[in-house]
Amino acid sequence: MAVHGDKSGGRAARRTPVRRRALILVENLSVPFDRRVWQESTVLRDAGWEVHVICPQGEKNDTEAEAFIDGVAIHRYPLNAASGGPRGYLAEYGSALWHTARIARRLVREHGPFHVVHACNPPDLLFLVARMLRRHGTRFVFDQHDLVPELYLSRFGRGEDLLYRCVRRVERATYDTADVVIVTNESYRDIALSRGAKNPEDVFVVRSAPATDRFRPVPEQPELKRGKQHLLVYLGVMGPQDGVDYALRSLAKLRDEMGRHDWHAAFLGDGDMFDSLVRMVAELGLEDRVEFPGRVLDDRLLPYLSTADVCLAPDPYSPLNDRSTMNKVMEYMAMSRPTVSFDLHESRVSAGDAALFAPCDDESAFAKLIAQLLDDPEERARMGEIGRERVAGQLSWDHSRTALLAAYDAACAPERMRRASLIRRLGRRTDKEGS
Repeated sequence: MAVHGDKSGGRAARRTPVRRRALILVENLSVPFDRRVWQESTVLRDAGWEVHVICPQGEKNDTEAEAFIDGVAIHRYPLNAASGGPRGYLAEYGSALWHTARIARRLVREHGPFHVVHACNPPDLLFLVARMLRRHGTRFVFDQHDLVPELYLSRFGRGEDLLYRCVRRVERATYDTADVVIVTNESYRDIALSRGAKNPEDVFVVRSAPATDRFRPVPEQPELKRGKQHLLVYLGVMGPQDGVDYALRSLAKLRDEMGRHDWHAAFLGDGDMFDSLVRMVAELGLEDRVEFPGRVLDDRLLPYLSTADVCLAPDPYSPLNDRSTMNKVMEYMAMSRPTVSFDLHESRVSAGDAALFAPCDDESAFAKLIAQLLDDPEERARMGEIGRERVAGQLSWDHSRTALLAAYDAACAPERMRRASLIRRLGRRTDKEGS
């Protein structure tokens, strides 16, 4: 651990350890609402790190510009969500990058350099802040939450155009800058090794496992079923790639093709598609049995999940979804709820026998599996127990905690820091020789 010392009267003052300091950058959600980032922050805090987080302000909660929560310092900036296609996202990301760099410079000026800057994508532009801090000896940990090139293809449907190629180059620049890469599953690790050309010892799998002490069943609230026998629940983001429209059409088929009227559905969350999905409910004539409570905190979230008979993971097939771990599936499992999902590779890896899988994008098959589970309470209970056991065992956050701390140890290893210092010196020498 680094030490600082000074001299007074010709004698060395007592050398005192300097607490290791980490700066986490996230643009996608506010903190602590972003559960993965919050879990990582508290793990580092418990390991003795001084943790600062730069993130956007929330819309209804997490609105304070500065907050100190459970030993973690959070610095938030105002950000308008993107609209209007790629141009809107460029505006959003540009604003986020400016605010993030501004706050990072202030924190270094006020408190001194950070040992590690930890950037969570999307976007992949945050490596520029890491490069800015490199002159202070800061190490860069890239926490890859999403495959941004695949996200671009899924969201905009423009194919591999010029902007897509730019997105690929930015992703590669992020990989090249990173001392260590953290990924959420083995599929992402394979991409970091192949497309990112990272060394295997520099890539760590830190799964997005829910904290089981937080996601615990609470007493059911039958009134959430709105007078129906069963409750269906969706939890998560509502963007173009998340498939909530598939879920709504499946529910219309559950009513019309299977004649089922014994259910109520709650869609918890928010996103780009929220308003259009509310309109879609009206178009499908589902207003009397589908509600959108928006983003909810634990005091409302846990009762919904505890009361749910079946949970929904309607993400359609895409290269992004097939390789991504769905946080909602993990959270359903932590709450002992059975899931109906489309047959995506990483969803199978996560859920195993805790979910039933419909052929990808087949809405009628999805509806039939919902009906099958509604008619079989014993199977629902069995699947719920399997899910809870998986999250508490082989997929538990305890394993992710160990991997996260190992990644930080690797990033801060003395031999790695010496090698990086040599590379920087050689780069400066080359620049001088070329001038």
